Amino acid sequence: MPDGGYLFNVGQSLGDRYWSLAEVDDNKVRQLSLSLGTPDFISRLLFLRGVETSAAPGFLAPKLRDTFPDPSTFKDMDKAASLILDAIADGRNVTVFADYDVDGGTSSALLARYFRAWGRELGLYVPDRLTEGYGPSPAAFRYLKDQGADLVITVDCGAAATEALEEASRIGLPVIVIDHHLMGEEWPEVAALVNPNRPDDTSGYGHLAAAGVVYVMLAALNAEARRRNIAPAVGLPNMLDWLDLCALGTLCDMSPLQDANRAFVHQGLKIMARDGNPGLRALADVAGIGRIESVYHATFVLGPRLNAGGRVGDPWLAAKLLATDDRQEAIELAERLHGLNDERKAVEAHILEIATAQAERQLELDPDRHALVVSGEDWHPGVIGIVAGRIKDRFHRPTIVIGWGRELGPVAKGSARSVRGVNIGDAIAQAAREGHILSGGGHAMAGGLSLEPDQIEHFSEWLNTHLSAFSDERHAARELKVDALLDAGAISPDTFDLIAQLGPFGQGAPEPYFALTDMEITHARPIGVNHLRLTAESTSGRVEVLSWRSAGTPLGDALQARGRFHLVGRLKCDEWNGRRRAQLELVDAAPSHI
Repeated sequence: MPDGGYLFNVGQSLGDRYWSLAEVDDNKVRQLSLSLGTPDFISRLLFLRGVETSAAPGFLAPKLRDTFPDPSTFKDMDKAASLILDAIADGRNVTVFADYDVDGGTSSALLARYFRAWGRELGLYVPDRLTEGYGPSPAAFRYLKDQGADLVITVDCGAAATEALEEASRIGLPVIVIDHHLMGEEWPEVAALVNPNRPDDTSGYGHLAAAGVVYVMLAALNAEARRRNIAPAVGLPNMLDWLDLCALGTLCDMSPLQDANRAFVHQGLKIMARDGNPGLRALADVAGIGRIESVYHATFVLGPRLNAGGRVGDPWLAAKLLATDDRQEAIELAERLHGLNDERKAVEAHILEIATAQAERQLELDPDRHALVVSGEDWHPGVIGIVAGRIKDRFHRPTIVIGWGRELGPVAKGSARSVRGVNIGDAIAQAAREGHILSGGGHAMAGGLSLEPDQIEHFSEWLNTHLSAFSDERHAARELKVDALLDAGAISPDTFDLIAQLGPFGQGAPEPYFALTDMEITHARPIGVNHLRLTAESTSGRVEVLSWRSAGTPLGDALQARGRFHLVGRLKCDEWNGRRRAQLELVDAAPSHI
């Protein structure tokens, strides 16, 4: 239990959480308000984010020039830039080898557009998730060598591909690795390896997405071109035009929005709103959105559609779409991705329904279970990670979703998602070392594994026992920390605009949670398949509330029965026909009589 007790005495909410109010020094908050001329609740939010008075102006208006990394501080960055510019100048056959997610697609598109600005076309290779797995393989490098590649640049992958890089060296294929993933202490000889997370890199930018590392590489390329006094006929490429791709990759890869990342996204969203990228504009059109201008648009509208090709279809589509300047090609690619995303959602919904039922049965048998492991034949590997995240969010326990059969083959593949304080990657790696699974690993919050289907039941029990040592951490992960209390009458578009100044919000920079006390639910109706639209009232005002994916859950059932509740949520602003209205996007609720 947090110091000072539970907020509103909510020790177990309808979402199985306990609530606490974040503590601040009220005197410092008032001082910050006087200095900035902002309302106390905005200063409170700034203070909770560690923003002191002197840093507040820069935080509220982040500028790229103030946070942009020095490319030369990255190990091998200048070396890689020199090699790439040599290849451009000499007209060599260069291929980018990209991961199949949004970060990989945006990274490859940044390089493709840079090459095109010099009058060169960059080749592209994206591995198939099902048949090739993640990252480069020896066979892929042999294929590219046979196709006449003089140089391969891997983006968002490659740093740990020891066997593939050794094969590239053996066949005389130079490889430049641009990555951001954790890697071992040793690696094969390559032309250059740029990774802020390589053990000997001291740049301090390990939090960048691959798209961020590539964007810094473009700055290094321009700097090297200036040093050589060379440029395309129209002048050196204007990197700012492509900041939308850097922002998109940063957001969709869930990189923490701090320092350079925050500036990339803050300024990149402005570039995105200009509709300069034909592929993004076409994708927005098929998704039914107008101006692309928010983190939500990038992360939850464009991102899933771009990822759909790598999950359930053609992994090359996203990279092609983001790199094309042909409007008609962009429309065709966007329509294909949109269709694949619909297919992905249907597959995901089917698996989620079955997996949730399995999780519920496990918890009925053992309410104190420390981990959930659910599995099914023919569960598509492209969506099991999403399903694992959904179940983890609902039940607040580390979750592993496993599939096998048909497209996957006889060996089962699993995807894991964890809660704060429970390192699931370490647990999976230990299971592999002890022989409970074939292989696996990951990081604190996510991981992957391979095992035989007949190992699943034993592994599930082993994991449950192993994670029992983390019961305190799992309990702590159930805490829902509220940033501030808010009166219903204060919820307005103006309040939303004030809060938006603290954005962009995303990984490492969560939207503030506000609590409203003793609200009466006077109206409730379903929208879509499993969402709810509610009206909540108090003596001070009326609020429209949106509750996503809650229909059919204990939370949704209680809200539809109406009554009085304490509510926790995030403020949103809806615009329709020129009219703006603020809404509460519900995160959790609890009956107000507890």
